[in-house]
Amino acid sequence: MRIHSKLVTVALSAGLALAIATPASAAVTLVSVTVTGGVLSLSAPVGSVNLGSRANTVGGGTLSGPLGEVQVTDARSAAAGAGWIVSVISTALTPTSGPTIGAALIGYTVGSITQVGTATYTANNPANLTGVLPAITATAISGDNSATWNPTINVAIPGGIAAGIYTGSITHSLI
Repeated sequence: MRIHSKLVTVALSAGLALAIATPASAAVTLVSVTVTGGVLSLSAPVGSVNLGSRANTVGGGTLSGPLGEVQVTDARSAAAGAGWIVSVISTALTPTSGPTIGAALIGYTVGSITQVGTATYTANNPANLTGVLPAITATAISGDNSATWNPTINVAIPGGIAAGIYTGSITHSLI
């Protein structure tokens, strides 16, 4: 009797599996989602950044310091070959009184670039910031990407310049 009971159980299990595998009717629903392209954005330090100090000398010298993290995020899902350019410009550095340190004496070095996604990044490292000049260029983009860097600002301090705090603005733009 026990063998007959096991055979009936196996037969019923096989029949149930067959009934589940081949339904009498089925409904198929096609599901879709839409992912839209995002935006191209730039973030850079806001507020004051102290690049450091240097003792005044007759011959002048150079003062270099980090500006702070700059980042471009490109979520446009760009087609292969799309790109972008970050440009930079500076005002003269002015003291409370006396001559200024002109933008021709201010340079920008990109440094290392942390990248996410597929793109080719080129650091242009403008030697002076007298006009809107490219700092970094992204080409050969495929899909979403981002680049982050912490540029070094180089200020050539003229010899014999008056002691004081010199301030100015550095502006990044993205196209």
